[in-house]
Amino acid sequence: MKKFTLAIIALFISVGCFAQDIPFPFQGGKDAMTGFFKDSLVVSQDIIQKKATGAVIFKFSADAKGNIQKTIVYYADDAVLVTPVIEALKKSNHKWVIPNHEKLHDFIIPFYIRYNLPETPDAALKKAAFDNYRNKRPILPGNQIPLDLATLLPAITINYDVAP
Repeated sequence: MKKFTLAIIALFISVGCFAQDIPFPFQGGKDAMTGFFKDSLVVSQDIIQKKATGAVIFKFSADAKGNIQKTIVYYADDAVLVTPVIEALKKSNHKWVIPNHEKLHDFIIPFYIRYNLPETPDAALKKAAFDNYRNKRPILPGNQIPLDLATLLPAITINYDVAP
């Protein structure tokens, strides 16, 4: 009888473990978050003109109502890429879901911004890409970065067209 009771308890515990599904921290899920940022992030003319590409990694905190409290740039390949991402993050207020009824939760989100390659690359595009690479002003951490209990979100890739 004891073995049977232990087996039933173990079964309930294992079923309970499968039932713990952590909701995605953006209202609507991963696809809604990706679509939101692809629609909300506006690539500036400065980025297009410089043919800037690269990664931007942010850490931000959201409160219980889904408002963004603070934003920290962990890394950016070029400083010109940071401003459009900050503007898109500001538009995401009230869309974040905080796990376990915390007062504040930290998220890390990477963005990759790049241009669509034309069918036939020309010399001007090659020169602009080289100039951008040579003149990049990266934002790098100068010291250690404590991560605490942050949630790493899936990367957002933004493509833009270069003018021929």
